[in-house]
Amino acid sequence: MRKLILKLLKKYSNLISDAWFEKLKLEQGAKFSDSQIKTFVESSLQVLIEVVEKGDYKIADQYLIDAYNLFSETDLNLLEISQTFHNGRNVLQNILQKDKVEKYDPVILLGFLDEIVEQIYARYSMLHQNAEMKELASDRDRLANKLEMNQKYLRGIMHTSESAIVVVDENEKIRSWNIGAERLFGFTEEEVLGKPSTLLLPDNQKYLDELHSMIDGARQTEEVRIVASERKTKDGRVIPVQLNVAKLPSSNGEYNGRTVILKDQTQVKQLQQQVDQSEKLAVIGQLAAGVAHEIGNPLASISSLVQVIQRKNKDEVLGDQLIIIKENIDRITKIVRELVDFSRPPSYEKVVIQVTDVIKTAVGIVKYDKRVKKVNFETEFDPDLPLVRIVPDQLLQVFVNILINALDAIEGKGTINVKSYHADDFIFIAITDNGCGMDEDALNKIFNPFYTTKEVGKGTGLGLSVSYSIIKKFNGEILVNSKVDTGSTFTIKLPVMEN
Repeated sequence: MRKLILKLLKKYSNLISDAWFEKLKLEQGAKFSDSQIKTFVESSLQVLIEVVEKGDYKIADQYLIDAYNLFSETDLNLLEISQTFHNGRNVLQNILQKDKVEKYDPVILLGFLDEIVEQIYARYSMLHQNAEMKELASDRDRLANKLEMNQKYLRGIMHTSESAIVVVDENEKIRSWNIGAERLFGFTEEEVLGKPSTLLLPDNQKYLDELHSMIDGARQTEEVRIVASERKTKDGRVIPVQLNVAKLPSSNGEYNGRTVILKDQTQVKQLQQQVDQSEKLAVIGQLAAGVAHEIGNPLASISSLVQVIQRKNKDEVLGDQLIIIKENIDRITKIVRELVDFSRPPSYEKVVIQVTDVIKTAVGIVKYDKRVKKVNFETEFDPDLPLVRIVPDQLLQVFVNILINALDAIEGKGTINVKSYHADDFIFIAITDNGCGMDEDALNKIFNPFYTTKEVGKGTGLGLSVSYSIIKKFNGEILVNSKVDTGSTFTIKLPVMEN
């Protein structure tokens, strides 16, 4: 990990320096000259590289003394200095996250960088405090006032941090709880102070085992431990988090508890799932294209031969069997055609339209189905629906696929509601049925190729996969909400055309 970070820091050193310089100039330009900012940024980056390369934080001591002298000249308080280091951390994260060449886990990489930056800032804080105490040693009143102010700064940093910061004592009781923790978990400070740390653990033995391991690790070392885990909120939700755990030593260095910084990883997990889904669809698409090609040609020959035999055959029994063969050949042909659509949806020219006419056409097509005699179609179209840039035929295919699935769900008896509306920079088309609905397991799989809840022979399991690919190509989304025995709602979200 050190080698990878070192490589990335050297690779993007110029970009990092420029971005950090512009950030500091924007925020502190009134207190520092351009040359002071440039010198500070370059020395900071150089020290960071040396610390990563040699693993020794003592290298940074002279740099920290120079930084302290610089900040003292401009009367920066500890909170402002913290923001200066924080800006550098953000710049590092933003630039390194954009690297697409090196293969690494971004969570682990950024966690490792966080640890290094925080350790350097911690050493600066110690230097700052020591210098302040020496400076004020001759004046007890002034020292007391300064210490009080510093405590306010530290409390301000802790309680305004977006991350959840929790302090747990040696008896595993929660002793400190900041605003970030309240936002993340829903508990107020009064509700958790003095409560056991297991309050946040999900109901599973593995989390207790993990907690004991974390405590043992914090007792043995003062280094920050980065752990990916899950924690439980006040309303019972289990959310993915990243934990940075550090020992809280007593005056004689003994274990006196630990500090835990928790960051919500829900969005990271969702992005990872989207990446996994895209990669899976890409692999299946390549496979589908190959299968369609290998099956298509011999299938066409078989179909032609069967039709020739049908024309010449006079045996009634054989004729019935040939009909069955032809029906199954047609079914295979349909699957092959949908495989081709899935692997490479036809590339038609996009046009700018209002999709209301496309929706009406799809409803009109589905109404010809023999199963709609006892189906009630309800429509509610937004007359002011903004324009979108799409391929009408492909969007029509998506609507028809979802409407046919709705017909299957209500089994020919029930209500299908089609509604369009817009909000912000998107339009929405919601198709709702009051049919059988789906459980959570089915919801997680419905866009997977060849997954279907229909009986054998009733569906290929490719309709929603093709629809998903088409809507993604239009930079949109298909959102699904369903409940067993209640019904389902498929909402298609498309971006409004830019002016």
